[in-house]
Amino acid sequence: MKILVTGANGFIGKNLVAELTNRGYRDIYTYTRDCDPSLLEQYLQDCQFVFHLAGVNRPKDEHEFESGNAGLTSRIVELLQRYDNRAPVLITSSIQAERDNPYGRSKKIAETILFEHNRATDAKVYIYRLPNVFGKWSRPNYNSVVATFAYNIARNLDIQIHDPNAGLTLCYIDDVVDEFIRALEGRPTTEGDYCIVPTTYRTSVGRLAEILESFRTSRQNLAIPDMADELTKKLYSTYLSFLPEDQFAYDLKMHTDHRGSFTEFIRTSERGQVSINISKPGITKGNHWHHTKNEKFLVVSGEGLIRFRKIGTDEIIEYRVSGERLQVVDIPVGYTHSIVNIGTTDLVTVMWANECFDPSKPDTYFVEV
Repeated sequence: MKILVTGANGFIGKNLVAELTNRGYRDIYTYTRDCDPSLLEQYLQDCQFVFHLAGVNRPKDEHEFESGNAGLTSRIVELLQRYDNRAPVLITSSIQAERDNPYGRSKKIAETILFEHNRATDAKVYIYRLPNVFGKWSRPNYNSVVATFAYNIARNLDIQIHDPNAGLTLCYIDDVVDEFIRALEGRPTTEGDYCIVPTTYRTSVGRLAEILESFRTSRQNLAIPDMADELTKKLYSTYLSFLPEDQFAYDLKMHTDHRGSFTEFIRTSERGQVSINISKPGITKGNHWHHTKNEKFLVVSGEGLIRFRKIGTDEIIEYRVSGERLQVVDIPVGYTHSIVNIGTTDLVTVMWANECFDPSKPDTYFVEV
């Protein structure tokens, strides 16, 4: 299938072209503002589907709204009709089309042009009035409040909030692209005369800022966002895409002594914490037990011996572990336990605990195995 994408270098266009390519579509005509206008006529002669994503959001002159939004749409329709090409046309409009401002009026005119094209030719038209779309490759200070906030927060820059209670309807780029490809395949989600992206999120400007700020502080408190919440999950992915390229890495606090080191890696209020324990050859760590706290040990390098003894008994249980054979060992409550490096290299163990360490209630009692 020959697919034309206008605005192919824009936020939505770039994501769409990338996913179309991922799914095996190869005949993709990409048209941008830098292209020779004659290419548009060439592409519209034989394309079999049109994604009309090009548009003007923030021009230097308000008159550019009409030429960039309504004018280009009119040109596309004119050429399709000239060459009797009844390829379906999908256009990205905006919820602003319902408002009486220059941008909204230009989008409304573009919609009307397409509805008239449908009536005149019976060609399918898919009009999406998109809310605030966010995701990777969006431009800060241009087409996404999420992009602006994420970009600034990742760089410790101030953000401007005039009304923290102002409502926002957000839509994630991957959900937009999935819906657009459903339309390409003849399965759009419709609502009256328009098409919709079925997955959207309601929040406020203040709440959006709080969530994004929490991502920045997570590097200090090691907290992992709640990935069970779909909006938080998608915002976190977007936030990471705006990290400065020299700040992808961040240091952890290593607790070191002659025995090795212990470093907390991840903390979550719902699912406990993950730490990395390194022991020198011959070193034993542990020799304690817990009432409620439980753990999992995973040796990823070196050779170790994990020993258990149920409190009040004399029997010792041993598990040999090695980075050569990854095996998780559960640490049940009520058993004092230890881990000893029996190899000649550092013993590296990933340790998960079902709760974050609380110094006021450690639930840790030292008793030799």
